[in-house]
Parts: sequence; C-alpha cells; structure tokens
Amino acid sequence: MAARMRWGLHHLLWSRNTFHFSSGRHLSIQTQDTPNPRSLKFLPGKPVLGSGTLDFPTPSSAECSSLARDLFEIEGVKSVFFGPDFITVTKADDDVEWTDIKRYALETIAKFVESGEPMTTGAVPHDSSYSEDDDDIVSMIKELLDTRIRPTVQEDGGDVIFKGFEDGIVKLKLVGSCTGCPSSTVTLKNGIQNMMQFYIPEVDMVEQVEDEVDEINAKVFSELDRKLQD
Repeated sequence: MAARMRWGLHHLLWSRNTFHFSSGRHLSIQTQDTPNPRSLKFLPGKPVLGSGTLDFPTPSSAECSSLARDLFEIEGVKSVFFGPDFITVTKADDDVEWTDIKRYALETIAKFVESGEPMTTGAVPHDSSYSEDDDDIVSMIKELLDTRIRPTVQEDGGDVIFKGFEDGIVKLKLVGSCTGCPSSTVTLKNGIQNMMQFYIPEVDMVEQVEDEVDEINAKVFSELDRKLQD
C-alpha cells in the first residue's frame, strides 16, 4: 500500500520536455514543462534561492527581487516563483503563446544571472515551518510535507505551504505551478491526502486554502480582465 501512496504523487510528475538555452557567456538554461500548461520551469544551472521557495503572485509582491520585477515586464506573464534551483513563470491564460514569453524569459534570466546580482534582497524564503509550539500531530504533518511531499511538488515547479491543522483537516496552500493547475485537485486528493492519511491516522482530509491577499488579488485581476473584455 505504501507503494501506491508514493505513486499517488509520483504519477503526477510530468513527462517533461526539455529545452536548453546557451548565452554568449556559456550559461546554459534548461526549461521543463510542468503539469500546468500555463507554467514553465527554468533551471539556470546555478542556485536560485539555495533552499526554500518564494512566491510572487503579482508585480506588487516582487519588491524584494529585481529579477522577478523584470520577468513581470514580459507581456503575458501572470506570476513568478523561485525555488532552490529553479524559476517558474506562469502565463496569464491559454491564449497567450509561450514562444515570445520563453524567449524573453530566457534572455532576462541569463542576463540577470551573469550580472552576479542577488536573486532577492531582504526576503525570507519559505523553508521549514517547524515551531516549538507544534503538537505531535502537527510536527508529523510538517515532517511528512518537508521530507516526502514538498520535494516532489518542487520537481514540478511548485510548492505546498502548511497553513494549519484543525478538526482533522490539514490546510495547505499550493503555489508556483500548482496555482490554477488543472491537476491540483488530483494532487491534493490522490496524492497528498492519501499519503497523509496513510502515515497519520488523525488526518481526515486535506483542504486547499488561499490567503486573504490572494483572494483580493484574484478579484482585482478578474475585474480588470472583465473591463478589458468590455
């Protein structure tokens, strides 16, 4: 049964198409498809954050990273996400073609990496969320997330953030390529929830949540999109 639990997550890993981009200074950047057709993963071959992740859902959230701000300048880019050794770029919608976004993103990332500037300034990446105040069940949930689940999700250009545990419900926030991904519900139910329930009997279900600021940003984006359509 444990094998089936592992398969619940690993079958979600995309059969990736890869693309290599080489700059004039021999910097090779690899791109990989993700399960989300609106997200593309870029691997510059060098550490991005080193450890942890940072989510930039909107341009206003990218104050701590000039690279993220530069990527938002590319037409069609909706969000940016930094991982330990990768960058995920998510486009606004299916009508926007990847051709130009990919080309400009590769050039932007290559130029920034070659400049030697820090990826972020003053930001604290989300790494482990352990706390001395955690009870045994929460500690087990966080350990399972950090050792078994988050590394797998990060391979697909996203991450899973623990937001709470109450009345048997584990509350998680999906970020990066997981945001708006058609398979995110499958990831939660067939992958994460099954694994949680297998190892931690106290877990009844897993629920996806959004921060209040995310909900506000989504409403603002939807309203803007509606006005542009009118």
